[in-house]
Amino acid sequence: MASAVAPRNTPAPGQAAAAHPAAFSQTSPQSLVLTGRWTALDMCDIERRLDALPATGGVALVVDASGVAALDTAGAWVIQRLLQRARQSGGDASLCGLPQRFVALMDLVTRQFTEETARPAVVAPPAPGALGSVGRGAVSALREAHGMVGFVGEIAVSIAHCIAHPSRWRWRPVFFNIRTAGFDALPIVGLLAFLLGVVVAYQGSSQLRQYGANIFVADLVGISMLREFAPLITAIIVAGRSGSAYAAQIGTMAVTEEIDAMQTLGIDPQEMLVLPKVIALMIALPLLTVFADVLGVFGGMVMARQQLDVGFVDFLDRFVKAVVTSTALTGIGKAPVFAAIIAVVGCYQGFRTKGGADSVGRQTTRSVVQSIFLVIVADALFSIVFSALDL
Repeated sequence: MASAVAPRNTPAPGQAAAAHPAAFSQTSPQSLVLTGRWTALDMCDIERRLDALPATGGVALVVDASGVAALDTAGAWVIQRLLQRARQSGGDASLCGLPQRFVALMDLVTRQFTEETARPAVVAPPAPGALGSVGRGAVSALREAHGMVGFVGEIAVSIAHCIAHPSRWRWRPVFFNIRTAGFDALPIVGLLAFLLGVVVAYQGSSQLRQYGANIFVADLVGISMLREFAPLITAIIVAGRSGSAYAAQIGTMAVTEEIDAMQTLGIDPQEMLVLPKVIALMIALPLLTVFADVLGVFGGMVMARQQLDVGFVDFLDRFVKAVVTSTALTGIGKAPVFAAIIAVVGCYQGFRTKGGADSVGRQTTRSVVQSIFLVIVADALFSIVFSALDL
């Protein structure tokens, strides 16, 4: 039985079709009449309604386009899709009655449609499995490590060049970075080191009290703070505070093409931006570590007096006996290495910034994560080396 589709605003063929949007009517399974303006602005949901038509099922379909009042490439493409759909259902399809002024456009779209449908579909690569994801992650990590090693080599070349030409050292940026990375960080480093000393003494007090070994809280606080906690907490704070600032500063300069402008003017970005930060942080971080040592031990003293009734004098008397010079030096000796890691990673991620502001944020976050990760790895390696050297 013939089905008829009579959408709204469907004019009769030849009756003021130019004023109506695209429409169609199906008087029989073999006949489809197009009317109205078949343009991008007038087709509305015509494509969806054409797709909703039942398949011809091998029946030859004749599309009468004599009522088409306007036609553009979008409309011609929809008509071609209609004919293609009828042919794919097993029947034949033909277009008739198209006004002569639209024939050239329809021929052009027909050729493009034929080429497009004849082109093999692009098959998306399958999603990587668990092993593929691990491999991709490993390759990405190796590329990151390779790039960072190259960046360290560039820094070494710049240092050698500055040693050969001392006048190229830029001391003013060095002093500025010492102030921003060192002096300005004293409050946060001191507060956290003090609280860490309080926590260490508090956690050890309950065990020491059970064995009547209250005085040994000085050994616990002194050795743990000077060897491990003070250098590590200071490096982590500086990585989050200064390392991120380095990446953001250099990344913003890369986005705004300031670095390209410096190179155009003959200014080496390594000497101007990287070396002052590396040198300043290698000076500031050991001093911050000493400051953290003092505040951490003081926090332990306060908690030892509160929880274990160990006075300041008794604490310091035991402290100088328990903590030898090598204990303090092993902690302070880690600081320059941590500083170099933080400065190099921050500057490297800043130079890798591309695109816009979102890339600056992404590289800044990556610099903090990598800095803290590498600092902890370096601290673990220090522990292994010191254990082998019996320090």
